[in-house]
Amino acid sequence: MRVGLYFGSFNPVHNGHLLIANYAATETTLDQVWFVVSPQNPFKQEKTLLNEYHRLHLISLALEGETRIKASNVEFSLPKPSYTCDTLIYLIERYPTYEFSIIMGSDGFQNLTKWKNYQTLIENHKIYIYKRSGFEVTETFGAQLQILEAPLLEISSTQIRKRILDKKSIRYWVPDVVKNEIEIAGYYK
Repeated sequence: MRVGLYFGSFNPVHNGHLLIANYAATETTLDQVWFVVSPQNPFKQEKTLLNEYHRLHLISLALEGETRIKASNVEFSLPKPSYTCDTLIYLIERYPTYEFSIIMGSDGFQNLTKWKNYQTLIENHKIYIYKRSGFEVTETFGAQLQILEAPLLEISSTQIRKRILDKKSIRYWVPDVVKNEIEIAGYYK
């Protein structure tokens, strides 16, 4: 089984994330795409994050009925902050017959050399990169890359959280089921 791991805070998940995951699941040789919810990204402040279980729940709601895309809580039981290399070691031990790849934006890829044990990642895992405006892939760092030509939605979780604080609609930014859950639970206020 070929699995693309889409790591992120997903704070909250939005239609841009879902579009990229769907594109990777349908336009590559991947069998599945897993949204790996990071409890604490080493590059982000924890205080800005909604509880990881709530973020996982929002993704699960958004993916209801999907067969090739799923939410993963694998990092919830691993030490914090979450490091991709440690998660991959755990997953390879748990699923020895699976082939894991990484899905990431071109903005994050430019920072790859700052990641823990990044050399091991690029030596052992294919990386699927979706383009982000203003971040061209000019250096491969020796990684096996595939550039995804996925449509790009210029939205971010930061913008969505700000819209919620400003009491503006997030309809069409996130799936309706996610919007409804955020409103009912009072997230990000």
